Amino acid sequence: MSTCRVLVKEKIGDSGVDLLREAGLEVELGIAWDDAELERRIGDFDGILIRSATQLTAPLLVKARRLRAVGRAGVGVDNVDVEAATRRGIVVANAPQSNVITAAEHTVALLLALARNVPQAHGSLTGGAWERSKYSGVELYDKTLGILGFGRIGQLVAQRASAFGMRVVAFDAYVAEERFRELGVERADTSDDLYARADFVTVHLPKTPETENWLNAAAFAKMKDGVRVINVARGPLIVDEDLKDAIDSGKVAGAALDVFREEPMTEHPLFGYPNVVVTPHLGASTAEATDRAGYQAAAQVVAALTGGVVSSAVNVPAIPSEDLEALGPFLPLAGHLGRIATALAQGTSVDALEVAYMGHVAEHDTRLLTRQVLKGLLAGRTEEAVNDVNAPALAEERGIAVTETSTERARDFTDLIRVTVVSGEDRSRVVGTVLGRRDRPHLLEAWGSRFNVQLEPELAVFRYRDQPGMIGRVGTTLGEAGVNIVSAAVGRQPGDGEEADGEADEETDGEAVMVITADAPVPQQVVEDIVVGEGFVAGRTVTL
Repeated sequence: MSTCRVLVKEKIGDSGVDLLREAGLEVELGIAWDDAELERRIGDFDGILIRSATQLTAPLLVKARRLRAVGRAGVGVDNVDVEAATRRGIVVANAPQSNVITAAEHTVALLLALARNVPQAHGSLTGGAWERSKYSGVELYDKTLGILGFGRIGQLVAQRASAFGMRVVAFDAYVAEERFRELGVERADTSDDLYARADFVTVHLPKTPETENWLNAAAFAKMKDGVRVINVARGPLIVDEDLKDAIDSGKVAGAALDVFREEPMTEHPLFGYPNVVVTPHLGASTAEATDRAGYQAAAQVVAALTGGVVSSAVNVPAIPSEDLEALGPFLPLAGHLGRIATALAQGTSVDALEVAYMGHVAEHDTRLLTRQVLKGLLAGRTEEAVNDVNAPALAEERGIAVTETSTERARDFTDLIRVTVVSGEDRSRVVGTVLGRRDRPHLLEAWGSRFNVQLEPELAVFRYRDQPGMIGRVGTTLGEAGVNIVSAAVGRQPGDGEEADGEADEETDGEAVMVITADAPVPQQVVEDIVVGEGFVAGRTVTL
């Protein structure tokens, strides 16, 4: 058999190139190739190593006749058409752990620089002035650091801040209570709780529609006077104008920014402020991180081409074809149930996830389905994009215990999937199945009540006292808000302690649950307006 050939299209550390060669792969360096050369020659290679500049588009991948593995030396894979690669059987792997230490260390570097006015004092002294009193700072010792987002980087920052004698409080609703205890970090029930206590606030959230503009005027108003803010995550998490106003008013004593809403950024309203420290997106920029990214990506390509375990693939892992065919219709349902169960959960942490398969579906390897549930639970709530491969690892690092059970019995249906999110003493359980010739996903149980509604991309769920007129009140309010209802289903608490799968659920005597599907997102404010009405207990809006 001929030797596998690997193209290193962009510069990576020597350790990565050496690893490829030590594995017996034939390596060609194409760092100087232009797009035309890459298009002409990509069909000669079994693997390719890239960073962020090379665009592996669907048309280009069509020409990659031999290609079996793509290694991205970095975290993101935005420059790879992952769907097209998956269709062609090409494994796409990244290096998700390559820059977490670097980002955490840069956060701490900015924390210290902000507290002790290091760059300002340096500029003053090299400019010919000796101004000791002007640049007197504050200690980190005995101060409170508030961490928004407690994933890999947030946890590393917490460990380092604790070494300085700081009190650390963190907010993340998708991390188990036990993980906070293990790290000696106090969990804030809400972001407002964190704002009220923190002397320094550092943000480590993913950028999603829900987190964009997280730190705005309202958030700054809830913080302690004289708070200092650090952002080494993503620029759009902060509203720049609101931060400027908070600094101008003295509410915020200073800020340290490594990322910006648009990059490269050379003109910013806060540039030149004496109490603002800025760096040009250096969070992942160290020699070690670059070398580590290249080495990790190379290791994934070696594994893919030599029959090893590809641990950081971002596309679908291999499962037996017969299982994939049988489970395919249930993949969207599993993800939907994970998202809905999480949205309906009452607690402030996610401690465990329980997934039960009942009926014919339980006869197959259901691990891929459980990963879909995890994706629904974690999507948009982790620093890196959650996928079929990394979902279990992301849950583990957050201390979320995952259990999976199977039984051939499925009450009233051929197949059922039950998902339970455990948050302290609270349990949020949903049950679903697929029905019809097109295997449409249906929700059968939520908040202790049974019904049957075909899931659509937009839905709202209400829990209320079981009394006349409630359905009309919901419909009227939604109509006034311009929300068009596609379908609706109502369920009462099942009698005799039985649920859709034959098990007892939480106490909901005298209550009913209504599920509304709509053709557009149901605004959160509309849901809140409904829930404040007499007789309503809770309401949620969910986008699947």
